[in-house]
Amino acid sequence: MSVKEIKALVCRWFKELNKGKAAALAVMDETCATDFVRHCARGKDFRGIKDYKRDMKELFAAFPDVHFILDDMVVEGDKVAIRYTWAGTDRATNKKVVMWQIEIDRVAGGRFVECWERYDTLGLMQQLKAAPTSEKKK
Repeated sequence: MSVKEIKALVCRWFKELNKGKAAALAVMDETCATDFVRHCARGKDFRGIKDYKRDMKELFAAFPDVHFILDDMVVEGDKVAIRYTWAGTDRATNKKVVMWQIEIDRVAGGRFVECWERYDTLGLMQQLKAAPTSEKKK
């Protein structure tokens, strides 16, 4: 795939993500390989589109109003590095959160085939009051 085609694939993915759960799950069949592997920041891998869809359903269940902003993208060869921000309201706590995330995706045959992700886990936990902040109390 050309750089232009990979960028278009990424932009399409983000556009559909922002339409909500149904659109995101539907476009996964077109943008992800059936044997897609996601090396998750939470320490486990999702193997196959079925597992990845289950994870996305959990994200939309936890943050029903989640919105994604693509901040940066660099394409080289068959890989694309993506930096983005997402925001949403946690259903369990009703707290609004904003979090950055970075991915390196590998693309083949016009689809995502593998992803390595990292995100601001500590920042998310602090926003949810599940981890202490470094602010000094007066």
